[in-house]
Amino acid sequence: MIRILAVDDDLHMLNFVSAELRQIGYEVIEADSGEQALSCLKSTSVDLAVVDVMMPGIDGFELTQILRKDFDLPVILLTARHHIEDKERGFLAGSDDYLVKPFESKELLYRVKAILRRYEHPAEDTLTIGSLTIDFKSYEVRSDQGILLIPLKEFELLTLLASKPRQVLSRDLIIERVWGIDFQGDEQTINVHIKRLRQRLERFAPDVQIVTVRGVGYKLEVNP
Repeated sequence: MIRILAVDDDLHMLNFVSAELRQIGYEVIEADSGEQALSCLKSTSVDLAVVDVMMPGIDGFELTQILRKDFDLPVILLTARHHIEDKERGFLAGSDDYLVKPFESKELLYRVKAILRRYEHPAEDTLTIGSLTIDFKSYEVRSDQGILLIPLKEFELLTLLASKPRQVLSRDLIIERVWGIDFQGDEQTINVHIKRLRQRLERFAPDVQIVTVRGVGYKLEVNP
């Protein structure tokens, strides 16, 4: 299930956005401040963030910069201000879209779907993390050691983790994305694939490491 982080210090707007997103099947994590949003991301992975601009403490612009830099998350900014300077500042901070209040729920949902589609199908044919390059066309994994061909499920697992570096992905989310929502196996399946992928990376790209976050899931990190 797609999980979206909604951040707004206006509880009425937070409830409105969350209700509209949940109505069409998204799971929503709510935060009423930038600080709370960052705290949530320590233990929960999300696919997109909808962030209000005008918040005390960490405002929407600063939060967007953090979400893009540290979590590589797509962000939609919400604001009551429509000045072109604010829009420019939002896009420079790294936001993917900018929505001025008040807005129709259909417009929000359309933009959410559009951005999720964009990130589901990367514009680039390759993804590089550390010494590792993943080629989506040839299904090859490359490093200084050469070219590695791995089973499809391991390739999909590696791609998922690499697409969200340093972000913790829950076991349930990994199973849903790699094996599908109707998967009938048990957790041992993911354990085996993680173990095999770790062993390959140790030999092939030792700077790229799969880290276990106990009780939550896994994340991909690059050692300096």
